[in-house]
Amino acid sequence: MNFATRPGGGRREPLRVDVTPLIDIIFQLVLFFMVSTTFVTTPGIQVDLPRSSAQTVIREDTDINVWVTTGGEIYVEQDAVSLAELTELLNDAAASDPSTMVIIKADADVDHGRVVTVMDLARARGLTRLAIATDPGEGAGGSGGGDKGEDDGDE
Repeated sequence: MNFATRPGGGRREPLRVDVTPLIDIIFQLVLFFMVSTTFVTTPGIQVDLPRSSAQTVIREDTDINVWVTTGGEIYVEQDAVSLAELTELLNDAAASDPSTMVIIKADADVDHGRVVTVMDLARARGLTRLAIATDPGEGAGGSGGGDKGEDDGDE
């Protein structure tokens, strides 16, 4: 029994595996997972921002994001902080660049006094560029409040 020869007497061609269909399937799987996967682009701190119809302000890399949750907890760049730690962070920011903008992202159900406390801490340190973050959409008020609008210190 000779397995290396054909019935006509010639040698059999070696078997080749065509990988093109395999590559096509893998490429389609990669595309499927890229399209169906949701990417987390927002921080893990969940706050329900109030709605506003005003325009947005362009943010810079040096801005300080302060979140105030429903329970009154304060986070700076996703780190939970106390009022004393917030004061120290604001002091450092004011010392390095007094034109740093402080963006306050407070939940719609947060006590107004808690937001005012954060604003007062920033102003006392010389940080007068304050903004309240809102969700774009229909404003609850009449003439359209301030979507991340800059506070110029006139109250």
